[in-house]
Amino acid sequence: MKKTYSQKTSEISREWWIIDASTMPLGKLAVVIADKLMGKSKVTYTTHIDNGDYVVVINAKNLKVTGNKVTDKHYYRHSSFPGGLKDFTLAEIIERNPAIAIEQAVKGMLPKNKLQADRLARLRVFAGAEHAHTAQQPKEIK
Repeated sequence: MKKTYSQKTSEISREWWIIDASTMPLGKLAVVIADKLMGKSKVTYTTHIDNGDYVVVINAKNLKVTGNKVTDKHYYRHSSFPGGLKDFTLAEIIERNPAIAIEQAVKGMLPKNKLQADRLARLRVFAGAEHAHTAQQPKEIK
């Protein structure tokens, strides 16, 4: 009789991946990143174990989107005070801090559970082509 394999936390092995944000649109980029952060591309994927990998995103300032999303997509933030709603377009977010746009897109594609914060902590976004994780020898995602 065969049994279903369930990975244990002691068996987790994490890899480092690097992806260029200027190669694909924001939505498709977020899908690939979320897949690597959750570990769904691994054979040992287990839903209740956080066995995902580290992902380094470079060239976030050259982020591509389709259609009119640069002007029509809005990000909201509220200060919890009356009248404290702030509204930013995607163009303003990319100009100020392009990592926010990628992190919000990936956060929306991850499951809303206790593992979400740990998975997002393994996402590293850099505006330019240089990054601080060359020592980890990340593999490139095509």
